[in-house]
Amino acid sequence: MHLKSVVRRVKYRSYKGEVGRVAANVLERDFTVQAPNRKWATDVTEFKIGERKAYLSPILDMYNGEIVSYTISNSPDLRMVMNMLNDAIKKVKPKNGLILHSDQGWHYQHMQYQLALKRNGIIQSMSRKGNCLDNAMMENFFGIMKSELLYLQQFKDMEHFKQELKKYIHYYNNDRIKLRLKGKSPVQYRTLYQ
Repeated sequence: MHLKSVVRRVKYRSYKGEVGRVAANVLERDFTVQAPNRKWATDVTEFKIGERKAYLSPILDMYNGEIVSYTISNSPDLRMVMNMLNDAIKKVKPKNGLILHSDQGWHYQHMQYQLALKRNGIIQSMSRKGNCLDNAMMENFFGIMKSELLYLQQFKDMEHFKQELKKYIHYYNNDRIKLRLKGKSPVQYRTLYQ
């Protein structure tokens, strides 16, 4: 039957800093939301293709699971996260009170990131240290994406992988249906039920 087991690789860990000093866990695992752009989640994940690594930093809207913005970078630096955040703010122009939830990674503890949130009326929320379930929606997206893209294909090189990742995110937002969204894709659900 030519079945093949695919084992997940060790996850990138970004924490460098003090536990619980920057922001409280405002979200408290309440992933329910009645309208778009009220609760967002973010994180960083790592990919290794051959000998090269790349990092994906997306923002996910908890309303419909849509990827609002993302950056792909060769280095997990602050610029990657700030570009992602700035792109999301330009695209959505969020209203005051939007919650943006993350883990306690150093990017999210950085003063530049915190100031950008405050300037735009965004409430920062952080998971408890070492508790991935606090950011379950983002972790779920990473698992689905890696299962449907990374583990099922062979990539010529990192550039080929990045092209396929961009295509996958477009597919995920616009074409991939979800039962919890009444059989609609995230974009279809947002436009039909807003």
